[in-house]
Amino acid sequence: MPSSGPIVEGLRRQVEDLAMMVVMQKTPATLEALRALSAALATARQQSLEAGWEEVARIAGELAGVPIPGQDAGATQDLLSKGIAQLQAALENGPAAAGGEPGSGSSAAILAQDTELLNDILTESNEHLSAVEGQLLTLEQDPANAEAIHSAFRSFHTIKGLAGFLELTAIQRVAHEVETVLDRARNNALRITPAVIDVVLAGKDYLQEAFRRLEPAVRGGPRQPAPDNRDLLERVRALVQAPSEAEPGAEDSPDGRAERDAPDKPAAQERQSATEARIVRVDTSKLDFLVEMAGEMVIAQSQVSQDPHLKDLESPRLQRNLAQLARITEALQKTAMSMRMVPIGQLFRRMNRLVRDLSRKSGKQVELELAGEETELDRTIVEALSDPLIHMVRNSLDHGIETPEERRAAGKDPLGRVHLKACHEAGHIMIEVSDDGRGIDKEKVLAKAREKGLIAEGARPTEQEIFNLIFEPGFSTAQRVTDVSGRGVGMDVVRRQLTKLRGRVEIQSTLGQGTTFLLKLPLTLAIIDGLVIGVGRERYVVPLFAVREIFRPTREMVSTACNQGEMVLIRGRLLPLVRLYRRFHVQPRTEDPSESVFLVADDGGRTFCLMVDEFVGKQEVVIKTLGDLTKNSSGIAGGSILGDGKVVLVLDLNGIFEHRDG
Repeated sequence: MPSSGPIVEGLRRQVEDLAMMVVMQKTPATLEALRALSAALATARQQSLEAGWEEVARIAGELAGVPIPGQDAGATQDLLSKGIAQLQAALENGPAAAGGEPGSGSSAAILAQDTELLNDILTESNEHLSAVEGQLLTLEQDPANAEAIHSAFRSFHTIKGLAGFLELTAIQRVAHEVETVLDRARNNALRITPAVIDVVLAGKDYLQEAFRRLEPAVRGGPRQPAPDNRDLLERVRALVQAPSEAEPGAEDSPDGRAERDAPDKPAAQERQSATEARIVRVDTSKLDFLVEMAGEMVIAQSQVSQDPHLKDLESPRLQRNLAQLARITEALQKTAMSMRMVPIGQLFRRMNRLVRDLSRKSGKQVELELAGEETELDRTIVEALSDPLIHMVRNSLDHGIETPEERRAAGKDPLGRVHLKACHEAGHIMIEVSDDGRGIDKEKVLAKAREKGLIAEGARPTEQEIFNLIFEPGFSTAQRVTDVSGRGVGMDVVRRQLTKLRGRVEIQSTLGQGTTFLLKLPLTLAIIDGLVIGVGRERYVVPLFAVREIFRPTREMVSTACNQGEMVLIRGRLLPLVRLYRRFHVQPRTEDPSESVFLVADDGGRTFCLMVDEFVGKQEVVIKTLGDLTKNSSGIAGGSILGDGKVVLVLDLNGIFEHRDG
């Protein structure tokens, strides 16, 4: 039996040479080396078969079949490099036992031995699938878009190769069949229609679910089997077997085959290669740890600078060094935070599919318009915003946008529009979800609220208070329940999730013209600008964005209203009063409101006054979660450490108001 050493050593040298070429950004040489490596792998497969090393031959054959793209050579090289590591492991295990089922357990062995490889493949596949959805929605609007067809085709082709490497047969088969459909489309043998888009999107959804079931294997757990794909394959193959639907004369048109099969422009390749060279994939847990350590450094720097022993030292040199430390700490903190920031566009673009599916289901004509997609905010907030945005967009399509017939009768364009817009404003992010639909009928909402006992018969709530009623759990004015909405379980999710994110939502609506939801959110959940307040011997931090004003009241401003408790009269408006010392059961310096300080707080759509002993100052604080210590305590968002080393609670004002009686 021949030694495996020369095979492995030869492959290793080629991979090392290839890696050097990638570093030096010699793209043509890299692709040439990839092809040479593929040929070497094919030779290794043949040699391994002759030597009886069946598992080595199988892996070498899979690697030799990995598609060599026209670009993104670095990703292919990385995949082949890791695959060769699997080759080495297989060589160490010896020849495969005779009579074993081909491929049985081989992919499982790869998953068990190299979870990092699987994670990379899942990440790359999901990136391709995310891009595919955008390309398909573009194709639906512009079926002649050659680049969109090519891009979608390349994505399914790459996924097919990756699935084949791991012997994920069900995924590979679906990717192959969908790839065939797109190949017919790019060769003008199949016209892109909404029905074709439906089938390809169904293929994309299947692949996404199949990859999701592999995720437990990344953490060392068992992987779930792929979903049944028989019905989907029948739908896809029906398109492949359908007669040619090419447009007459497409071959001779400027958008025909000659242009669609043209190679990508070198300039585009260079731009993509340059972009890839600047991107490094890092596990998000490592980024989270970096941000946490940067926060700890901020706290430590603050403690050092405010240490009373250092303050007593009159040393200009020490003060300069402390100032330099503060500048470096601040720069490090901002850099660490910026690494967590991602464009909101990736979330916005997910709504394209939602609008398409809902408008087709309801028979409405709706167009989604996006603005501010490049606006960045914390990755954690982007992930948590997904559900609220889905509910608001669904609400706009189901309750806001009218049918084409209703819009024509109202003198409107039959095509309804939903807008998603994001921008930065005063250290926060503002997200606007608006539509040009029928608007909110205040009288209808008010009548429904009185029917449900949410508003007393004689009460006269403000316009904003009426609008806020739609966020109440179970509240709905829909005449009938559909599979889209009507059960009143959507908008309360929006407010609850925004409250968790320390954000708030406002509604503007004009009957017959449309509705706008304005969301105001912090850029990050890790650091906030806060007001340090004192009650007795205790200190607390209140988020600055929720405070409207601070003042010292007179005795005449405070009164007690029937069934409403203590109220404060401010510029003709009565606001509820919350005494913070009662909420946390601490001894205040005084119980006399005229000797206290009032904060006018606005959080979660509620405005009220918070009574405290003193206002200590403004400070940027790093929020720390308190875990099980406060999981049953409302009104506490987390904890922090001040510059003097004192641990304080960061208040959740919405929770304070809801449980103001203790």
